[in-house]
Amino acid sequence: MTPKGAETTTGTLDERLTGALVGAAVGDALGGPVEGYSPEQIVERHGGRVHGVVGPWNGDTWRTARPIAPYHKGDGHVTDDTLMTHALVRVYATVRDHLDAYAVAEHLVPDLMGTPRWIPELEAEALPLQRIFLAEKWLVARLHYGHVDPREAGAGNIVNCGAAMYMAPVGLVNAANPAGAYAEALDIAGAHQSSYGREAAGVFAAAVAAACAPGATPASVVEACLALAKDGTRAAIEAVCDVAARHTDFESALRPLREAVAPYDTVGPDYRAPSLGARRPSRLHAIEELPVALGMLVVSGGDYRHAVLGSVNYGRDCDSIATMAGALAGALGCEVPRDWSKTVAEASRLDLHAPATALAAAAREIFDRDVRRRRAHEAAFAGLTGASCSG
Repeated sequence: MTPKGAETTTGTLDERLTGALVGAAVGDALGGPVEGYSPEQIVERHGGRVHGVVGPWNGDTWRTARPIAPYHKGDGHVTDDTLMTHALVRVYATVRDHLDAYAVAEHLVPDLMGTPRWIPELEAEALPLQRIFLAEKWLVARLHYGHVDPREAGAGNIVNCGAAMYMAPVGLVNAANPAGAYAEALDIAGAHQSSYGREAAGVFAAAVAAACAPGATPASVVEACLALAKDGTRAAIEAVCDVAARHTDFESALRPLREAVAPYDTVGPDYRAPSLGARRPSRLHAIEELPVALGMLVVSGGDYRHAVLGSVNYGRDCDSIATMAGALAGALGCEVPRDWSKTVAEASRLDLHAPATALAAAAREIFDRDVRRRRAHEAAFAGLTGASCSG
């Protein structure tokens, strides 16, 4: 589907990978400065809805203003969502095969704690470990220092969107294969989280893979998610997307989407004052970010600008919501506004296209290896059953 007013690419693998990864980074940067606030607070602070890159919430006092300090959120700076996404791309570029929880221990954790990189929000070169949130620092504590079995290391961590927010590369490596993306992301995320946080990681990867399929639409992406999602995650996606289908403008959808996801969200109405049951394992609940991102994708009809601005102005954990919505709209083939991507790349001092180039090369190698493995299996199975094996 080509959304009204949306410019689309021709949909090659390289273009969809670029759209997804650049789209995720730009969404992240736009959402960063208003993360944690309500739609009403955003309007009061900015004199209306956010329509592009804005500066820090506290202006020039960002270095000391709580609860943001010491991070320079805004002015086109990406956050930890993008740092973790690019780190996972580097793991794929190194391993050049499907990943599992052991790859997190053997490659991702050493990358986070051993290689200084430019951190936009710190305006300095530092270890990524010095910027990532506590839920991601858990990876280092459990895997490097605790020597926990990587497949079980996620148990005990807070349950949030931390594992899901950087799973777009898994969906891209498994482009057009949602079930494969879901299974691989669940394995990877087992090193990071459990319960509905791990489930969301699998479903988001599946959504990205589904968005890469030729002829994909927001509806087909949601359908793929519902076919795989379990428990509260499935219920939350269904509830939010049913409501989203009644809207074509994010302004009218902001409150209804929040009301639809509220029964499944554990954080509660005040994002900065979480409930006592916040982020604890449960089969009945879901992270808020993925259902809302899918909802905004439906509301927008797949239009990148509309989906991301809806996600940003939703507030709460809107950098992660916009990261997910941006990745999905980009993977569907909707072009990321060039003025936004240029601003974010320059402000963050990042080449936003390089990760996509590296991942595309790795994805082709992985697919070729998958084909050889599948054909070997077909031949072996044919030998067992006496069936003919073509190809």
